[in-house]
Amino acid sequence: MSFPKQLNIGSGKNFKEDFLNLDIDNYWEPDIVYDLNKPLPRGKSQKFITKRFGEIEIKKNLFEKIIAYDVLEHIPNLSACMKSCLNLLKEGGIFEINVPYDLSLGAWQDPTHVRAFNENSWLYYTDWFWYMGWTEARFATDKLNLKLSQFGIQLQKSGKDIQEIVRMPRAVDSMLIQLKKVPLSEADQQQLERFQGKSRV
Repeated sequence: MSFPKQLNIGSGKNFKEDFLNLDIDNYWEPDIVYDLNKPLPRGKSQKFITKRFGEIEIKKNLFEKIIAYDVLEHIPNLSACMKSCLNLLKEGGIFEINVPYDLSLGAWQDPTHVRAFNENSWLYYTDWFWYMGWTEARFATDKLNLKLSQFGIQLQKSGKDIQEIVRMPRAVDSMLIQLKKVPLSEADQQQLERFQGKSRV
């Protein structure tokens, strides 16, 4: 049976009918129960039995879109999760993420949060991909939007510049970012070779 080529990771109570829903906890009855601290798929492909779609096979370059709303701050092994999402997406596929901003009240109110995020949190997955050991593809930032708190909105109305606002604690609540999977360009490959010590140029 066919299944959606859109993946909702950490779906929880945000179950989406038009997505394949994945969560670490069976409480909310996701399509797949899986811990994204571990690679997905393991090997070339991995099979799961689902209630909605029967047996399905998860493999690389499968999904057109992955969403993670208020999820990544809970994952200890974020590097493994990001690598899995990169592998699972088709070329040009979108990874849409919502996370708490590091200076927000919400960043650390939940005891299960293991990290918070700011604008630079994505550099290793985009510009500095070679640190991750990625040799075929990386992410490119497609969009980055900041959701201001009421305090931040007041600052904006008073004429404060956004670069000044983001430096103020409690002014930004969260960040919505869209990452696109792109193949490594020739320039990327050259940078990778320099990092690996294969080129002295």
